[in-house]
Order: sequence, then C-alpha cells, then structure tokens
Amino acid sequence: MGVTIQNITGSTAMVIWPTMAICADSFYSIMYHPNRNNMLSGYSRKNFQKEERVPASRSSFVIENLTPLTTYILCVTCQSANPSSDQCRIFHTLEEDPASASNKKKDLALGIWLTSSILLLIIAGILLYGCLHIWYRKRRERVEGQNMTSEQDKGEAWTINKSHTAEQFNRQGRLVQSVEGKNTEGIQLATIIENPLTSKEPTMQISKSQELVPMTVGPF
Repeated sequence: MGVTIQNITGSTAMVIWPTMAICADSFYSIMYHPNRNNMLSGYSRKNFQKEERVPASRSSFVIENLTPLTTYILCVTCQSANPSSDQCRIFHTLEEDPASASNKKKDLALGIWLTSSILLLIIAGILLYGCLHIWYRKRRERVEGQNMTSEQDKGEAWTINKSHTAEQFNRQGRLVQSVEGKNTEGIQLATIIENPLTSKEPTMQISKSQELVPMTVGPF
C-alpha cells in the first residue's frame, strides 16, 4: 500500500493513500504518534496515541495540530486493523511559520476575549437580575406599607365616626329625657292647678249648707 505524506508544515501534513477494495463499505483509520527518536516495537494499534477515521470514499486527509520540529510515525489501515510496515511512514514537521504563529496568537487572543466577554455578560446579567429583584421587593414593601397606612386611616376614621355617632345618640337621648321631664312637670303642674278648683266646691257647698241651717231653725 503506497502511503505518501505531502505538504508538511510545522503543524500540518497531508496524507494520501490508494483505495482498497476491502474498505469499500467501511472506513480508513489514520493512526499517528510522535516517534521520539526511537522506532516502535511492532506496528500494534495500541501504540498510537491518536486516530482519525475517514470515510471510504476519500483517499486523502490533512492532519492538524502537529508539534513543530518533531518526528512522527503514521499508518493508514482499514477498519482500525493493526497496520503492516508498508502501510506506515515516518515524517518530520518543519519549523513553525511566523505567520502561523501569529495566527495562533490571534486565535488565542480572540478566544480569551470571547471568553472574558461571555463571563462579563453573565456577571452583568446576574447583577441586573439582583438589582431588579431588590427594586421589585422594595416597591412591593412600599405598596404594602401604603395599603397598611390606608387601612389604619380607614380604621381610625371609622372609630371617630362611631364615637361621633355614639355621642350624637347620647345627646339625642338626653334631649328626649329632658323633653319628657319637662312634659311630666307640665302635667304635674296642670294637675296641681286643677286640684284647687275641685277642692273648693265642697267647701262652698258646706258653707251654703251652714247658711241654710240657721234659716230653717230660726222660727222655732
């Protein structure tokens, strides 16, 4: 199997391989690992740190995020099978491109900026929620206080009206009692005035009888 590696940079490399009939209905496995200046003991799949699975319709793949100035061993197999020596290649990454390093720094700075912006938005949202919650609670307490004050005012007004009503009722009762007392005194006075007239009649009758008696007795 003729595996070739092209377009090697400090962090990427393109792998090209011929199609295999046995992988027509499956996938290709691209396994790679830094060699660290020593050959792997055998080509066992477990010795590779990274693995990429590529659809069977493709015959090339670009590996990214490689370490500059590092030796790698790479193998291409079908369905994650253990590779053979003709399915593996060794390649060396180049020194990192200054433009690529600058782009990485820009990407890192952009990532940090986005992360900090999201955190600031979250903090601002939390603070806004807290302020709105405190404002709503104070507003509710103020409304409840106003309602309690109005209820107290209504209660005091009702108490005052009740006391005024009771006082007016007592005044009317005293007026009625005084009127009734005056009426009773008037009746008693009228009775006293009438009684002397009735008491004089028997006196007058007695005096008349006394006058009549000597007249009848005189000739005898």
